[in-house]
Amino acid sequence: MAHLTSRRGLLLGTAAVSAGALLTGCTSNESSEEPAANDQPAADDKPGKEVTIGFAGPQADHGWLNAINENAKNRAKKYADVTLEITEGSNDTAQQIGQIETLINKKVDVLVILPADGKALTQVGLKAMRAGIPVVNLDRIFNSPQAYRCWIGGDNYGMGLNAGHYIGEKLKDKPNARVIELAGVDSLELTRQRTQGFDDALKNYPNIKKVARQAADFTVESGQAKMAQLLQAQSKFDALWNHDDDQGVGALRAIEQAGRDDFLMVGGAGALSAFQAIKKDDGVLKATVLYPPTMAASAIDLARALGQGKGVSGLAEFEIPASMTLYSAVVDKDNVDQYMSTGFK
Repeated sequence: MAHLTSRRGLLLGTAAVSAGALLTGCTSNESSEEPAANDQPAADDKPGKEVTIGFAGPQADHGWLNAINENAKNRAKKYADVTLEITEGSNDTAQQIGQIETLINKKVDVLVILPADGKALTQVGLKAMRAGIPVVNLDRIFNSPQAYRCWIGGDNYGMGLNAGHYIGEKLKDKPNARVIELAGVDSLELTRQRTQGFDDALKNYPNIKKVARQAADFTVESGQAKMAQLLQAQSKFDALWNHDDDQGVGALRAIEQAGRDDFLMVGGAGALSAFQAIKKDDGVLKATVLYPPTMAASAIDLARALGQGKGVSGLAEFEIPASMTLYSAVVDKDNVDQYMSTGFK
């Protein structure tokens, strides 16, 4: 298990909360010494109470998951008052539970947990909360809100919705437009949410019909194989939405091998390779919809604020929010430079 000591400031990356000054109240004509409307300290970049944060996530066997771990580590290094206890990560539920229980027994101040399976790890989240250790539940949500103090994660439905609207606007003037979908892992709720958002967006464009869908399991190899099947089955279509930029690497290989360039492609998540292809603008990939791994950096910020009993600037409340859903921005050639530094490998 790695042990990291860290330092510096609060900044929530691609889509979250900023840090800094206190909110103060107005003064009346009678007195110039009215109390502040909210004197709760806001999380900021000044060193405060020492906080030990335990971080437990699944095995980093995917570019996005590896970026989650790196964002957490790098964010923690920016704080002089934070010590990060990070587990090795595991996709085995029992092993991840054991790793979290070790962190509980070490009496860390706060836990940040991205469960391999939210339902299966709900009980260990409850155990931490009952032990007086607040939990920041990252992305894959526990079954009970009692198992975490704060949830932060991406918007899977919003991903599909924004991908569908982007494609819809590109094809709104094309009669009888046809689109296809390369989904992720169908057993995951997040995949169903992404598809539902996409389908709901397309309802706004009666000229567009989704004619095919394949699930590609979030891997490069499956992305290539499933895309090859779609290309063989669909001789003519106008747009493709691919749920995941990692499997999109394989999909693009299949598209190149087939010599196809007669449609536009929208990806998902925000891989550096996707940003680079969008910027180069010499292929079918024209945009990707973010599912930002910077959420892990934001989770460290929130955990530090919890450990120090602080709120976050920009909000009048004394406490950090109970939940925070990040926005799934569409990145295309017009704004790709803004997001390039957040791309994961």
